[in-house]
Amino acid sequence: MDLSLLIFKTSFALGIVGLCLTVAMYETWFERKFAAWLQDRIGPNRAGPFALLQPMADGIKLFFKEEMIPGISNRFLFVLGPSIAMTMALMTGAVIPWGNTIIWNGKEYSLQLADLNIAVLYSFGVVSLGVYGVMIGGWASNNKYSLLGAIRASSQMISYEIAMGLAIVGVVMMTGSLSLKDIVNHQAGWHWNVFTQPIGFLIFLVCVFAECNRHPFDLAECEAELIGGYHTEYSSMKLGFYLFAEYIHMFISSAMIATMFFGGYTFPYMEKLGLSHNALTLLGTGVFFLKTGFFVVFIMWIRWTLPRFRYDQLMNLGWKKLFPLALLNMAVVAVIVVIGGWK
Repeated sequence: MDLSLLIFKTSFALGIVGLCLTVAMYETWFERKFAAWLQDRIGPNRAGPFALLQPMADGIKLFFKEEMIPGISNRFLFVLGPSIAMTMALMTGAVIPWGNTIIWNGKEYSLQLADLNIAVLYSFGVVSLGVYGVMIGGWASNNKYSLLGAIRASSQMISYEIAMGLAIVGVVMMTGSLSLKDIVNHQAGWHWNVFTQPIGFLIFLVCVFAECNRHPFDLAECEAELIGGYHTEYSSMKLGFYLFAEYIHMFISSAMIATMFFGGYTFPYMEKLGLSHNALTLLGTGVFFLKTGFFVVFIMWIRWTLPRFRYDQLMNLGWKKLFPLALLNMAVVAVIVVIGGWK
């Protein structure tokens, strides 16, 4: 590999990690301010101007809180659980195309860390491994509430991954590729998949809430029933890892929605602006983050709007509604693709 390309890739990888961590920090700030606005409260307003230093204050608090590990827990697995959750949350960002390419000194650099031809499979594989962090953490705590929360989380994530995967099959069949960059380029102009795959988009969106353990599907940490769910026994930065992983998942899931269904970094008539390649790439990256930010806000909005599902309702929705609907959608798309309805 060329040295300059290696330096760029290394810097870009570190930048993605830093971006995910920074976004996760300020997602907590924004959600608290957004919830306060919805509920006619003030929200955080002390740490810095507009409370912008509140995430740093919370981080410092977590770092210096007393580290508690229950004596009856499995110490190794207790530490391993949040580590897996955090690592898997960060790894998903490696295959997302954050922008097109940058040309510098006659060389072209892609704003995608790894353009895998199986990027969709990679994303689902990494997301599937994330459930181990939750399950191991709940089981290692040796606490009945934590164990119940871990069982709930693992069962709902496994259940909804099936419908989510089937919802994406239609997009893959239309594109003819598992590469996320190919999927983005296929949507250039107004050819967004949300227009040709509205059912697949809705299924994917609902499954994202279950995958992220977000309200109204946050049965894994239901305070009214399980105290804090799978991370009841966690404190200090181990708890911070679980919380960070949730917000990183929310950011990455929103980025995946924008990539799979809303054209990623492309937007209509971008080629008619007459801008240079680099300027158009930077503008496309900005548009991509706007799309991603919209879905982050939407996910937060749902949390403070809808009541929590019962657990039996959650499983019935996944297996009896979304799964058959995803199968039907996949079959219809397959028939249309075979007869040449989509080019």
